[in-house]
Amino acid sequence: MIPYILIAPSLLFLGVLFLVPLVQTIALAFQVHGAWTTANFTTMADDINFHDAIVDTFAIVAIAVPLQLVLALGMAMMLRGLGRGRDIVLWIWSIPLGISDLAAGLVWLAILTDQGFLNTVLLKLGLVSGPVSWLSYETPTALLIGIAFAELWRATAIVLVILVAGVQMLPKEYNEAADVFGASPWQRFTRITLPLLKPSIQTALILRTVLAFEMFAIVQAIGGRNFPVIVGEAFTWQYTNQNFGVAAAYAVVVMLVSLAATLVYLRALRTPREQIG
Repeated sequence: MIPYILIAPSLLFLGVLFLVPLVQTIALAFQVHGAWTTANFTTMADDINFHDAIVDTFAIVAIAVPLQLVLALGMAMMLRGLGRGRDIVLWIWSIPLGISDLAAGLVWLAILTDQGFLNTVLLKLGLVSGPVSWLSYETPTALLIGIAFAELWRATAIVLVILVAGVQMLPKEYNEAADVFGASPWQRFTRITLPLLKPSIQTALILRTVLAFEMFAIVQAIGGRNFPVIVGEAFTWQYTNQNFGVAAAYAVVVMLVSLAATLVYLRALRTPREQIG
């Protein structure tokens, strides 16, 4: 009974603070005045910002997550080749992990606003004749890029930490054998390191993608209503419109796309059983 007793607090925590609210949210999404219906989803689909929220959310995920993976892989390989100072470099790169989403959004808002640091530098260099509005609804591409950069700066460290932990577990014998047979660094990376890192990459992608679909504070700080996202619309319907059913419907959409992304990663990045053994 000892293993069951040890995991009981975790199961109780998940049941009370996760499963119960999840069931309540799903039930709320399918109810209007106590009657079971799909009216909340119809209202959500008819929302003027629904299409834009879906497109914007998937655009950020499609841009930020792959770039974060590539950057984190490169940084992890750089750390692997370092001798002295490795821990200091890792600590510096991990600093964004200690910064909240809202604080990160405010930092980038100070950089990208009309009177921000970016416009100040461009004016001094003579590259622009006046302040450029990067974050208005009239510049959706610049707004998208700005939010993507903020996400890269804030959340790449999450992927990096997971990959560094995976790199530390790689057996050295494989690379030593590759050296004996004259494999190039690129061959060692693509045929040894990447396949062995597949479980870590899978974990990093699942975590990062789910969190990217749930992004809110950083988008709210930088773009506000000029850049609607799914969770932002859920917040608006919950607190501004006071329509809890439609807000729950948005939450169900977030849950479904997160589950779908997780299943895709689990399927695409499966580790062969013989490799696990």
